[in-house]
Amino acid sequence: MEKDNSRSIISDLIFLAYADGKLTDSEYDFILQIALRLDLSEAEVQDLFDKPSSTRPIFTELERISHFYKLVLLMNVDLETHEKEVIAIKNFGLKMGIRAGVFDQILQQMGQYENKIIPSDDLIKIFRTYYN
Repeated sequence: MEKDNSRSIISDLIFLAYADGKLTDSEYDFILQIALRLDLSEAEVQDLFDKPSSTRPIFTELERISHFYKLVLLMNVDLETHEKEVIAIKNFGLKMGIRAGVFDQILQQMGQYENKIIPSDDLIKIFRTYYN
């Protein structure tokens, strides 16, 4: 079951990486790095590029925040934010039950940080604002 969740997470990242019509080296490297942390091999990642797994429901708040954060990091890893990526990540967030205000706040604050990467503590503060 855990392997299926890992495959689903990587498939979501692959989908987002292709949202703008291209996969950059930095996006591929980021996806591979996350996959290796999730105990997926590079061969398994290559298979997911050809045959992605379906998105699985994420049940705990921590898992939703963690997965959403990975998506935000991927969106910014190539230092370009395309409108199609914004739409795709917003749709992922809505499917995960993340309020639209959270994403809007994240988009507003990204520009304040180096490489548009919001530190995890600040990201959690954004979530707390909308969920407490």
